[in-house]
Amino acid sequence: METPAARGSGPPEPDATGEPGGPRFRAGGGRGQGPERVRPNGRRATGADRPVLPGLPAEESLLDSSPTTMGSPEGRFHFAIDRGGTFTDVFAQCPGGHVRVLKLLSEDPANYVDAPTEGIRRILEQEGGMPLPRDRPLDTSRIASIRMGTTVATNALLERRGERVALLVTRGFRDLLHVGTQAREDLFDLAVPMPEMLYEEVLEVDERVVLYREEPGAGMPVKGTDARVLGRRAAGPDGPLTGQRRASLQAAQGTCWRCSSLWTWGACEGSWRGSCPEASAAWPWCSCTHTRECGLAGGAGGRWASGWAGSSAALGRHRRWAQHEQQVGALARELGFTHVSLSSEAMPMVRIVPRGHTACADAYLTPTIQRYVQGFRRGFQGQLKDVQVLFMRSDGGLAPMDSFSGSRAVLSGPAGGVVGYSATTYRVEGGHPVIGFDMGGTSTDVSRYAGEFEHVFEASTAGVTLQAPQLDINTVAAGGGSRLFFRSGLFVVGPESAGAHPGPACYRKGGPVTVTDANLVLGRLLPASFPRIFGPGEDQPLSPEASRKALEAVATEVNSFLTNGPCPASPLSLEEVAMGFVRVANEAMCRPIRALTQARGHDPSAHVLACFGGAGGQHACAIARALGMDTVHIHRHSGLLSALGLALADVVHEAQEPCSLPYAPETFVQLDQRLSRLEEQCVDALRAQGFPRAQISTESFLHLRYQGTDCALMVSAHQHPATAHSPRAGDFGAGFVERYMREFGFIIPERPVVVDDVRVRGTGRSGLCLEYVPKAQSGPPRVDKMTRCYFEGGYQETPVYLLGELGAGHKLQGPCLLIDSNRWAEGRGHGCRGWGDPWGPGCRSLKGSRVPSWLGCFWAWARGVPAWEGCVAWLLQPLCCPARSTILVEPACQAEVTETGDIRISVGAEAPGTVGAQLDPIHLSIFSHRFMSIAEQMGRILQRTAISTNIKERLDFSCALFGPDGGLVSNAPHIPVHLGAMQETVQFQIQHVGADLHPGDVLLSNHPCAGGSHLPDLTVITPVFWPGQTRPVFYVASRGHHADIGGITPGSMPPHSTTLQQEGAIFLSFRLVQAGVFQEEAVTEALRAPGNIPGCSGTRNLHDNLSDLRAQVAANQKGIQLVGELIGQYGLDVVQAYMGHIQANAELAVRDMLRAFGTSRQAQGLPLEVSAEDHMDDGSPIRLRVQIDGSAVFDFSGTGPEVFGNLNAPRAITLSALIYCLRCLVGRDIPLNQGCLAPVHVVIPKGSILDPSPEAAVVGGNVLTSQRVVDVILGAFGACAASQGCMNNVTLGNAHLGYYETVAGGAGAGPGWHGRSGVHSHMTNTRITDPEILESRYPVILRRFELRLGSGGRGRFRGGDGVIRELLFREEALLSVLTERRAFQPYGLMGGEPGTRGLNLLIRKGGRTVNLGGKTSVLVSPGDVFCLHTPGGGGYGDPEDPAPLPASLLQPLAFPERGSVYEYRRAQETV
Repeated sequence: METPAARGSGPPEPDATGEPGGPRFRAGGGRGQGPERVRPNGRRATGADRPVLPGLPAEESLLDSSPTTMGSPEGRFHFAIDRGGTFTDVFAQCPGGHVRVLKLLSEDPANYVDAPTEGIRRILEQEGGMPLPRDRPLDTSRIASIRMGTTVATNALLERRGERVALLVTRGFRDLLHVGTQAREDLFDLAVPMPEMLYEEVLEVDERVVLYREEPGAGMPVKGTDARVLGRRAAGPDGPLTGQRRASLQAAQGTCWRCSSLWTWGACEGSWRGSCPEASAAWPWCSCTHTRECGLAGGAGGRWASGWAGSSAALGRHRRWAQHEQQVGALARELGFTHVSLSSEAMPMVRIVPRGHTACADAYLTPTIQRYVQGFRRGFQGQLKDVQVLFMRSDGGLAPMDSFSGSRAVLSGPAGGVVGYSATTYRVEGGHPVIGFDMGGTSTDVSRYAGEFEHVFEASTAGVTLQAPQLDINTVAAGGGSRLFFRSGLFVVGPESAGAHPGPACYRKGGPVTVTDANLVLGRLLPASFPRIFGPGEDQPLSPEASRKALEAVATEVNSFLTNGPCPASPLSLEEVAMGFVRVANEAMCRPIRALTQARGHDPSAHVLACFGGAGGQHACAIARALGMDTVHIHRHSGLLSALGLALADVVHEAQEPCSLPYAPETFVQLDQRLSRLEEQCVDALRAQGFPRAQISTESFLHLRYQGTDCALMVSAHQHPATAHSPRAGDFGAGFVERYMREFGFIIPERPVVVDDVRVRGTGRSGLCLEYVPKAQSGPPRVDKMTRCYFEGGYQETPVYLLGELGAGHKLQGPCLLIDSNRWAEGRGHGCRGWGDPWGPGCRSLKGSRVPSWLGCFWAWARGVPAWEGCVAWLLQPLCCPARSTILVEPACQAEVTETGDIRISVGAEAPGTVGAQLDPIHLSIFSHRFMSIAEQMGRILQRTAISTNIKERLDFSCALFGPDGGLVSNAPHIPVHLGAMQETVQFQIQHVGADLHPGDVLLSNHPCAGGSHLPDLTVITPVFWPGQTRPVFYVASRGHHADIGGITPGSMPPHSTTLQQEGAIFLSFRLVQAGVFQEEAVTEALRAPGNIPGCSGTRNLHDNLSDLRAQVAANQKGIQLVGELIGQYGLDVVQAYMGHIQANAELAVRDMLRAFGTSRQAQGLPLEVSAEDHMDDGSPIRLRVQIDGSAVFDFSGTGPEVFGNLNAPRAITLSALIYCLRCLVGRDIPLNQGCLAPVHVVIPKGSILDPSPEAAVVGGNVLTSQRVVDVILGAFGACAASQGCMNNVTLGNAHLGYYETVAGGAGAGPGWHGRSGVHSHMTNTRITDPEILESRYPVILRRFELRLGSGGRGRFRGGDGVIRELLFREEALLSVLTERRAFQPYGLMGGEPGTRGLNLLIRKGGRTVNLGGKTSVLVSPGDVFCLHTPGGGGYGDPEDPAPLPASLLQPLAFPERGSVYEYRRAQETV
């Protein structure tokens, strides 16, 4: 190995000022040297005798720009520390203004207890020149402040290592958080993996709060007229209950909704503050007087005796009425719970489910954080009493140590990085919007900054939904440790990761091949830049040989496929395989960036890419080029940008409260009063922390939405000053309209705007900023060495530069590698024996005291002994950390060192390459991503421009790309019932219209015989023409569910329809756009046509229909544009060829699955024919016989005939169910396209329930029969027991309202898993409306929603339980139910018992109970209760089997992704 001197990294000669050469950062505005420092021997430390040690970071000044800024006393230290999962970064402002940075392992119990404390100790020791023993608390007299970001909360959540928590919840809702939204995480995983609950026990509290409604029979039910048990001061929506209104309420009577005893409507004395349209009413049932008398004391006390530490309370409607939660919290504290989290305090926002999860997470994590904080304090004298200690919160602001809570800490670490690049890159790049790209070992964080932080207020981390302000940091499962696979002809990267142990193959621990290995094989990582800490003994270097060996195994699979596959091709070299995986990884990381920008109407190419993190520099140029960006910015401290962000962050205090006022002139005074009160709270809190008023700023927000929609935006008015027609705090209305238009492409001026919440964010400015004294150039940049890197086209000679040797203005032409100067080195000083032995002999004078070798070196240097030369271990020991980054500057790119010492890369265009039509597995994977991206971007346009709740908020739509024959190429999102249906629709139109289709034409269809699923699903189809081609070269289509298109009932989903005409408007092949002209008059007439049929109505919402159809046309136009760009880049023949290759890939995956199933059957001596049969509740059989021989014949002969009702399922529904099942059976991601059905021949008898006549009613077939088809297919393959087999459709409506929901049940068990309880299964994944939203918008009270215990079938693996859901009606309405599995039970498999049937009960006000049957419509009155019992899932295996459960059932599940892009995709797949 080269010596430090040979590398030019030894002690540099002093420059003209007497300081060592290299970049310097100085204190003060006058470029002075700052206060002198005195060495231990009393001599002043000059530049000549205070050397810059080799491998140490440069110093820089962290300036205090204001004399009134908090704490910058001379001679004191300021620390900013990012404690990550693997490494801890320390950024320290030392006395005199210079900066030290340090990186060390976060966990190293053999050498220190706590990494941040150790980092502080080392820097104090280094600067003070005196050893500081680890076993003594550190003196804090020289420490002014400590700022920290930590992953303690994140890791505890990921690994489920928080405190034992009990959940206290309103009686009847014990399983509310378990059911959650009732949607499953992974559509195609039959085991339905879901995150485990954070609580271990549930205690139910006898209390209830409901919204007051003025109408008789729907007021405030209390026991008699005495409401003192809750002390509620209640009022109506217009003020106090006085006079005639009070008398009318007192005169009404009814029965208690829990025990049916008589009660009288009554009103408490007093009035409600303000004029709230959602005033709450306390509603205990007759047995309740106080929470202490409801069994809470005994239950909770017993649990505390068992060692419980935390509790959380989530009681319905308590964001507005917190007294009950406060009573419960006080009692829990009396009983000994050390931490109590109340949902009304954790986050006072509407929706009890995410608020309850947030309270649980807070109770689960806060004690863990407090325990860590207390341990951290013990490492210092006085436990940091006189030191300002601040922690980074998830929203990007700092909070005092004592108020740092679990629910606000989950993004503490990543938030620092966002603050870091927002305070540096954004400013340096002239205010251009910035995309943050933080690529680590297992995942990549993507975020955006354009002058203000982008927050989300509800997001999931580790499978737990948190309702709290969080920076919108999107994490995708792609990083340096992502594993590489070759599957059925497709290159696949991740989402599986090698983790830290065993790590990539090059770590010498037998790990799998990863992206890191591919980069190492390509020469883009240099083993010499890494320490010798690998291998079983952690004393060896990285192993390129191990990487090559692991990758060769994959290359063998690739080349075997190429030479023996369906399209024989030349084999690929090892480097070509590695390059292919890198390109696929880059494309996978581009997709979330496109989604993040385009979701808000931004162009990704208009951004600067801010790259940081350990692996990002190797991919930055390629990522930027793929997104059309021309600039990459890499900060000089990119390896510890999160710590730098902590140093630059501001202290934040937020206050928020619910509102529910209209945004209108008559409420502006109240809004200003509320905002002023919250602003005062924020200012007082920050002044209490020592900030003078001059350093405090506040920003006001209103959480606004259009009435009747769920899409609320948190709006600031900082760019919209107050006018005469706005609140004094600013013109929030203008800000709302501007942002709504930007994000969604339209506004709804005729709808009133509602204020859900008011919020104020107070900021205490730190006053810190960076000043960099650039290192002057000393000639051209020195090449440290030459190496060979592989790029497209082959190896190229690539120079390697050391960042520490580069000066401002240096320009480096790609290709080249830039290695951070803070790299690994080997200790060779007097006291060092190398990294492997941190406890070397040390200096002779210290040997007897067991002082580690690094300290011997330091002590020698401090005494003037030249033992330090060549020894840098003292700063980074023990087992120091890797180089901050390796930056790859690709060909046609140029890197420049800026005046601030950063690296700016100008990204040039990629040299045009030739891609042929012949199959190339690398381009196959890339085209797979590109085709999917087209469908995804179409969906974004549709969601932005649609107006209806169904499409904009429920995301009930699909967009797709089709080949010239109408075969499906890509489809997004993957809504099960749409998977195969749209292909049938497009192919019908091709046959029906023929050549009579021209540019500017758009078709509309929904008829079941034309590939429709049911009539409300309208499909808009646009042909894609290309110059020189007479016929369409592609088709694009979008299918959206319209809330109403006429028919006999509102919502166009009648439970008792008998003909198709009764279900709404019908379009077989309708020209929606002709020659570029939208045919509004003709489509309006067609939508109103059902009104001509007796008993039917035309569309009841024509405006939304027309708006959504225009949005679908716009989405298709976006698809045409993207297809054109793809053809322009590669050529029509290549794009169409890869369309075919993608379809063939899906075919291959399905054939592989069928072949494996057949082989397994043969090995067991079983026939290659399987069959199954099940029945609808009316007795109609569904029979299936499957013959398998390389391909498969699915024969539904023997299935029952078309029925008189609406359970008939169009042929397209059966094909969708079949594609869904095939994807589930394959068990991994595959392209879902026409190829899935290529190895399958489907026989469906004409006139059967699965292929009815054109006039047959079909609405029930879409939502019920489809589930039975899935049960039959999966039963034939023995994949799992039957799930609930029903969507439990419930519709409620009267003259002025309509509500529709589907309700979860039990999932079937399978070989190796228990069925999930309370979840939607198979062909639906619809989210349930949150109880608080339900009760605020509709005249019902949800009085019970919990699991139906014991309803799952018994078995070796038990079936999931259904749910019990009870709705109390407060108005007259028509209740309709459309359900199945009320007669036939969900079957069990392999000896497992069937699940329990469902049951629909109506409990009349007088107490009479009626079984409604499976399908009916009935009038309900105030006081009536609908009780829904959903079916359980079937069990699997003999219930008496004594074998132990598989270990996999006991392991926690990982849910690594998060952020708005992930939440959007989840929402898309929950319809």
